[in-house]
Amino acid sequence: MTPEFSRPVETGRIGPEGVEVEVVANTAERDRLASRFGVQAIDALACAFRLRPGRGATIMAEGALRARVIQICVVSSDPFEAEVSEDFVLCFAPEKEILDEINPNDPIDMVPMTDETIDLGEAAAEQLALALDPYPRKPGAEPPRFEQMVPPVPFAALAALKRRH
Repeated sequence: MTPEFSRPVETGRIGPEGVEVEVVANTAERDRLASRFGVQAIDALACAFRLRPGRGATIMAEGALRARVIQICVVSSDPFEAEVSEDFVLCFAPEKEILDEINPNDPIDMVPMTDETIDLGEAAAEQLALALDPYPRKPGAEPPRFEQMVPPVPFAALAALKRRH
């Protein structure tokens, strides 16, 4: 399956001093990603990577993701614009090395690479998915108070009349 936003980079092009690469999603790619992530729209998506060789066959990547998305407020159901800004570190490694190195407490995510190629577009898309608020709330939207949510007790009006007399 081809990712919605793919920017393959051959690891052989990354010298000992490293390389900087920026990936920017076009309109069609942003539309497909919006559908994948269940957001109304992605108006902008760019990610700057600093790549350098790691230990063995690994590639270390420092990334700075910037995006602008339109989400639906869980309180008001209104669409609203949200800025997403996320800095992260990834380690691209051959799949067999990842299985040997998995540590759930490690702050650096391990990402599989195939045939000495890493996909920076898919890495950026995955980081966006992780950075999106799963319960987006439009600024200023207030959830209903508990009293507003409780249905009135049957005959409450009659009880109030009885208390007056």
